[in-house]
Amino acid sequence: MIPPDSGNSKIAPWTWLRDPNARLQGSGTLDSSKLQSPCIVRLNDGTYRLFYTAVGPARPFPACQGYILSARSSDGLLFHPEPGIRLAPVPELSHMALRLIAPSVTPIPASDEHRNSSTPRWRMYFEARGTADRPTVICSAVSADLLHWQFEDGIRLQSAGGVGAPRYLPLNDGRGRLYCVQSEFSTGTPGEGVRISQSIISAVTCDGLHFELEPGYRLKDRCSADDSMGISAAEVLSPEASGDCWRMFYSAWQDVPAGVQVPLHPSLNPAAVSSGQSDDFAAASIASDMAGYRSRIFQAVSFDGLNWERQQCIIQGDGYGDPGLDAVHAEDMSIVPIGNQRFRMYYAACDASGNWRIASAVNLP
Repeated sequence: MIPPDSGNSKIAPWTWLRDPNARLQGSGTLDSSKLQSPCIVRLNDGTYRLFYTAVGPARPFPACQGYILSARSSDGLLFHPEPGIRLAPVPELSHMALRLIAPSVTPIPASDEHRNSSTPRWRMYFEARGTADRPTVICSAVSADLLHWQFEDGIRLQSAGGVGAPRYLPLNDGRGRLYCVQSEFSTGTPGEGVRISQSIISAVTCDGLHFELEPGYRLKDRCSADDSMGISAAEVLSPEASGDCWRMFYSAWQDVPAGVQVPLHPSLNPAAVSSGQSDDFAAASIASDMAGYRSRIFQAVSFDGLNWERQQCIIQGDGYGDPGLDAVHAEDMSIVPIGNQRFRMYYAACDASGNWRIASAVNLP
């Protein structure tokens, strides 16, 4: 943590106002079961493409638990789903056999390209999941048109307990930093023990492919009741983007009330795969989400992008009895500038009935 006299506490937090209604909700056979983890990209023509994780009855194979889709918008508010799947799991690859989640898309700098074509390309980082006894990893894919993607060989980042929810940030020295979630289990590996930590770490790269972990944690979980079940994602704006300092927006989960029996989330349950039904996976996943957990979005500030000071909660619903889109959960945010030092935040929102949608909010200038 940053010492109290560091000056960060004098940095004014941003206030965010929710946009009315949802930006996107399940509307077809590919995303009707569950929809979450948005990633927003603003294109050169001023339009927007929203990537997100979903699952539905039209899944590419019976055991599939999720894949990455996209939607387009001319104004950043009204989105239309695009046909087809952008990226799907590969059953033959054990580390990404079942689910792809939490895309983070960035242009590939010309200095990282070693080819003759002048066509700009994009790279997507994402969390890949296999069976529950395997740790989650971060992998990548490339595209020239943001529609057709090709997996890149290998794993970008991994750890004993698993890493996920990547958020890539280009640095002004030509490198890139990947902020992500690292899980730790009581036995050291998932599928056997209890998850005891889910915190934010970071890694840097010079070429977008090879990452080196930076020492320590960017934000450690279980510092209050609000993050008693861990931190699930973090989006960071550099001082050049924010206009003053490094700003982090992160989602944290609060544990269920004492005495509540929670069904094991299927991503942590090896037996959940045996049925081979993604509809069963989505239903079991939502049942776990709605067992009494709460997730909210918070903000933190930093002078160096490494040492962070928590500020306050910026988006939270009113709980299980509230009719709002994000009554129970608000998490997995993605931020895009919209001009005049204003930004729009897209985030996964879950209402009191267990419906997951993509919502948005805008900061006050």
